Amino acid sequence: MTEAPKPPTKGSGRIVLSIDAMGGDLGPSVVVAGMARSAKINPALHFILHGPQDTLEKLVAKRKPLAGRVAFRDATDVVKMDDKPSQVMRSGKGTSMWSALESVREGEATVAVSCGNTGALMALSMIRLRKLPGVARPAIAVLWPSRNPQGFNIMLDVGADIRADASDLVQYALMGVSYARNGMGLKRPRIGLLNVGTEEHKGRAELKTAHEMIAALADRSQFDFVGFVEGSDIPGDNVDVVVTDGFTGNVALKTGEGTASLIGELLREAFRYTPLSRLASLLALTSLRRLRQRIDPRRVNGGVFLGLNGTVVKSHGAADATGISAAIKLAFELAQSGFSERLAARVALAAQTADEAVSDADQQQQQDKDQEANKA
Repeated sequence: MTEAPKPPTKGSGRIVLSIDAMGGDLGPSVVVAGMARSAKINPALHFILHGPQDTLEKLVAKRKPLAGRVAFRDATDVVKMDDKPSQVMRSGKGTSMWSALESVREGEATVAVSCGNTGALMALSMIRLRKLPGVARPAIAVLWPSRNPQGFNIMLDVGADIRADASDLVQYALMGVSYARNGMGLKRPRIGLLNVGTEEHKGRAELKTAHEMIAALADRSQFDFVGFVEGSDIPGDNVDVVVTDGFTGNVALKTGEGTASLIGELLREAFRYTPLSRLASLLALTSLRRLRQRIDPRRVNGGVFLGLNGTVVKSHGAADATGISAAIKLAFELAQSGFSERLAARVALAAQTADEAVSDADQQQQQDKDQEANKA
C-alpha cells in the first residue's frame, strides 16, 4: 500500500479517481493504458489503483504520464464476471472492486471506476456507499449518441434492476434531470418515458401511472415532460433523458452497441468491394473518421450509478484503452462538477415531491372510487 493522493482542496482543480484494475476482460494492462491516455491529456487527474500491487507497479512504471500520480492499494482477489452478487457480498472484502469502492467511501477519491461484473458492482456499491435517503432502487445511466446539440441523450435504467414500478420510474426521471442539468449543463431537460407508442392509452399500467406522476412534477422540478417516446427517439432530438426499466434499457443498449459495430463492418466491406470504392474511401477518409467517432461505442463508454452516497462509473467489461479513457473522462467531469452532492440535494427534493405526487394520486383514486360508489 502506498499513501493516497491528498483529496483536492477547493479551487485546486486536482481530481482523484479510484480505479479497479482487475475487473475487465482484457486485464490490468489495458486499464493502466487507458489511465495513461487520460493522464497525458489531463494534468489534473490523479489515481488510486486497486489490485495486486507488484503487478500494477510494473505496469504503471512503463507509462511516463502516470509518474507520481498513482497510489496503490494491494488487493489480491478478483470479482469474476460469472460470480454471483450474493457470493461477492459475503466474501468480496479482499477484492479490487471492494477496495475501489472503499476509497470513495473513505473520501480518498471522488469517483470509482470499474469494468467488472455489473451485478456485483451494484451490490457492493449499495453495501459500501449505501443508497441516498429516499432512493428505492439505484439506476445506471448511459450517454447515447444523438442528434441533439449536446451530442448525447441520457438513458436510464440500463440494467441496475430489471424491475421498476411507477414510483421507481418517477425517481429515475428526477435523477436523470439532475444528471442532465449538472453533468451536461441543460437548464431545463426534456424527459421522455419509453413505451411501445406515444399514445397515452398504450403501455403497461405502471407506465400510465408514471406518466401522470412525472407530468405532475414537471413544473415544480423545472423540466419539460414530452410524454411517451419510442425506441426511435433514443438517438433523436425530441428528448434529452429517456426513462425506462432496467430490462428494456439493457436490451436497447446492447442492441445499439451491436448495430454500431455492424454499421462499421458494413462500411469497411463496402469500401473494399472494388478499386473505385477503395479510391472513394481515401477521398472520404476525414468524413469516415468523423462518422466512426460518432458511432464508436468505446467513446461513450461508461454508465453512471445514480442514487448512491458516492459516484460510480461502470465501464464496459470488454473495454479497450480507448474505452477506459472515455470512462475516466466521464468520471473526471462528474467529479469536477460536484455531481454527487448536487444529486443528493436533488434526490432529497425528489423524494418529497414524489411522495406528494403519490399522495395526490391516491387521493384522486379514492375520490374516483367514491364517485363511482355514489353513482351505484
